[in-house]
Amino acid sequence: MTGEREPRIGGSDARATLEAADRLPWGGLLALSMAAFITILTEALPAGLLPRIGTGLDVSEAAAGQLVTVYAVGSLVAAIPLVTVTQGVRRRPLLLAAIAGFWVANTITAVSGSYGLTLVARFVAGVSAGLLWALAAGYAARMAPEHLKGRAIAVAMAGTPLALSLGVPAGTFLGGAIGWRACFGLISGLTIVLVFWVLAKVPDFAGEPAGGRRSLKRVFTLPGMRPVLFVVLSFVLAHNILYTYVAPFLEAAGMIERTDVVLLVFGVASLVSIWIVGVLIDRHLRELTLISIALFALSSAALWIWSDVPPVIYGAAGVWGLAFGGCATLFQTASAKTAGPAADLAQSMLVTVWNAAIAGGGLLGGVLLDQFGIGAFAPSLLILLAASFAVTLNARPHGFPSGCPA
Repeated sequence: MTGEREPRIGGSDARATLEAADRLPWGGLLALSMAAFITILTEALPAGLLPRIGTGLDVSEAAAGQLVTVYAVGSLVAAIPLVTVTQGVRRRPLLLAAIAGFWVANTITAVSGSYGLTLVARFVAGVSAGLLWALAAGYAARMAPEHLKGRAIAVAMAGTPLALSLGVPAGTFLGGAIGWRACFGLISGLTIVLVFWVLAKVPDFAGEPAGGRRSLKRVFTLPGMRPVLFVVLSFVLAHNILYTYVAPFLEAAGMIERTDVVLLVFGVASLVSIWIVGVLIDRHLRELTLISIALFALSSAALWIWSDVPPVIYGAAGVWGLAFGGCATLFQTASAKTAGPAADLAQSMLVTVWNAAIAGGGLLGGVLLDQFGIGAFAPSLLILLAASFAVTLNARPHGFPSGCPA
């Protein structure tokens, strides 16, 4: 009898193991998505509350705007050094440290009456963001079976478009209803919930052993890494030239009062995009990247040719959202697959390049606007996107390889 039962139990265990290997760890991935949501909400919320923050801290709106700038600086300068020196640290305590940084920063922001102290808190939040973004994609990939790694990263990144399309507008509305300090207090409360969620659902992983740690130079020179970083730089730079100065563009088109509607169209299309990318990325990473670049170029061309036709502008905003929504998932998946065990260090470089492109978009877009006017935007975007498309096309062996496994 015993001999008859053992194969049956063994077969049941084997089936259970196979079923578990074919599923995504939704609880842990959604916790990472919540972390991404809090990160973006912390970063972008001040932009919608500048007048109120300025009044509350007794500074000008321009000075209040530096709360956004110093956050980006923190992410830019911290990601690579922090990830480099913490390669040997266990992953979950490191993730929790980044999340705790948001709790500290947002709590201080909620109660501080000092502009200087609030700036310091925002810098701490930026440092935490740099660390969290560097960890998130590699963490999601390690939690998932090999054939679902891209989808796992897509789930973990879903909090980003949700924060931009829903969280920031809701936070701006609440800022008017209950005050901007209460909004940051609510984010702190969400962060406490997230800490317990991570403890319950996100597994811990060992850091890299001393003998297996990579240098920054070694990861940067991996086949395919430089093409991935170039595509990130050129694509995100093009996006931020347009996104940062979308109001002047719409003003020139006589649609300044429709800015919120245009951005809503962009946001909804971005949500659709991240769903499509999540479904298809594990089989079609290369194709999806090329399609995203092509769609953005198509949108830019339409805005150039029909820059004063409202229906075209709405349609172009939707196409732009389809192009942009899933791009973070595409780039982070390409980086993680290219770097393999050194994914966290590769992600830190991606975070740095991404933030440099954000800053560069504001700078380059300002120069274009001042020197040549709004009409120079579309040709500049098309040049950047053509370079991005060409590099992706040529990165067939490594970076954006053809024939991605299922």
